[in-house]
Amino acid sequence: MSPPLLKLGAVLSTMAMISNWMSQTLPSLVGLNITRITTSDTLVSSCYMLQISPKEGWQVYSSAQDPDGRCICTVVAPEQNLCSRDAKSRQLRQLLEKVQNMSQSIEVLNLRTQRDFQYVLKMETQMKGLKAKFRQIEDDRKTLMTKHFQELKEKMDELLPLIPVLEQYKTDAKLITQFKEEIRNLSTVLTGIQEEIGAYDYEELHQRVVNLESRLRDCMKKLTCGKLMKITGPITVKISGTRFGAWMTDPLASEKNNRVWYMDSYTNNKIVREYKSIADFVSGAESRTYNLPFKWAGTNHVVYNGSLYFNKYQSNIIIKYSFDTGRVLAQRSLEYAGFHNVYPYTWGGFSDIDLMADEIGLWAVYATNQNAGNIVISQLNQDTLEVLKSWSTGYPKRSAGESFMICGTLYVTNSHLTGAKVYYSYSTKTSTYEYTDIPFHNQYFHISMLDYNARDRALYAWNNGHQVLFNVTLFHVIKTEDDS
Repeated sequence: MSPPLLKLGAVLSTMAMISNWMSQTLPSLVGLNITRITTSDTLVSSCYMLQISPKEGWQVYSSAQDPDGRCICTVVAPEQNLCSRDAKSRQLRQLLEKVQNMSQSIEVLNLRTQRDFQYVLKMETQMKGLKAKFRQIEDDRKTLMTKHFQELKEKMDELLPLIPVLEQYKTDAKLITQFKEEIRNLSTVLTGIQEEIGAYDYEELHQRVVNLESRLRDCMKKLTCGKLMKITGPITVKISGTRFGAWMTDPLASEKNNRVWYMDSYTNNKIVREYKSIADFVSGAESRTYNLPFKWAGTNHVVYNGSLYFNKYQSNIIIKYSFDTGRVLAQRSLEYAGFHNVYPYTWGGFSDIDLMADEIGLWAVYATNQNAGNIVISQLNQDTLEVLKSWSTGYPKRSAGESFMICGTLYVTNSHLTGAKVYYSYSTKTSTYEYTDIPFHNQYFHISMLDYNARDRALYAWNNGHQVLFNVTLFHVIKTEDDS
């Protein structure tokens, strides 16, 4: 029960107590509440055996019995003689005065009670209002706290990306300090070189450089084709295109010609994009676009001596397309070669016929039913696409991840996924094979193109939408004059 209702109950209880007191007290004030009533000759022993004198004409108004068995009666007295009436009148007047006083007191009490009751009602209304306000304040507080918490969380979320940036700043600061130190050392070295150069004539220095270049070329000519020993990298050049595709440069191009060609997807496409340099390729500055007359199949195309060689879609036909003239210069069916996912690499993608080039020339790698689905290597005439010679290996084409040629030796990877390595090699010079164990880092988990470029001495790869380069380490043998 609320405090206002408690107060109202207390007031009503007080009024009930006053009324009860008056009902018990008024008869005693006039001597009407008696336990024994005597007549001239009778003593009342029981409330129900009360003897009333006919003369007096008394009438019983109410009767009761207390816990001790005594009779308690309330009677109305008849008219008496004048003397008795005077005594009674005096008592009645006193009683009336007391009643009037009590009535006034009750009236005052009633007025106070009404005033207090109105006050209680007013207080109850105010307390209800306060209670509602407290609820609203509590709800608003929760809402405000939630709002402030959300704002703080959003600010923290905005600040979270700054943590790696700050860490990078720390790293960059260390690098800058190292660069400063290296620049100081380099400055010292350059100063020493400048002082040393000052002692020589410019023409003399230029002649020494020319002689060194000539000697280096002579030394390079004596290097025979090398054997693959190690693959390092990759170096990520760009991120573009779908999961599958091919990108390449021309191994027979001059040193000043660094054009890049880009062919996205392994099917349903005829668009070749050209870039003047690696830098343009990275920035996306196309120099030219070629619309081929046929769609290609797979990702194993090659650019060789200014022409694009690719497998025509849904066929075993090889196409030679000239970038200079924009025309097909030659096309020829590769006899018995499987196509359209009959003998693809492990990743599929119509990679049945793989065209590649190395220091020796142009090659096609594929599989035939006649060789039980195992890899066949064919050397091609770059002009007519005629097969010059073929070698049948015992390695299943479907078990190969990718393959590439270096110096007439085919190197085969065992998977296109993470953990791939160069697992098998076949030498066309000796017609022999060997199992190898040359790991390389498949950084982006899915390789769909892997080709060797003899000019750059590097492997070009398409790694899950990333165009990357791998460096290769070759074991070279230097020719002596007796070997020539």
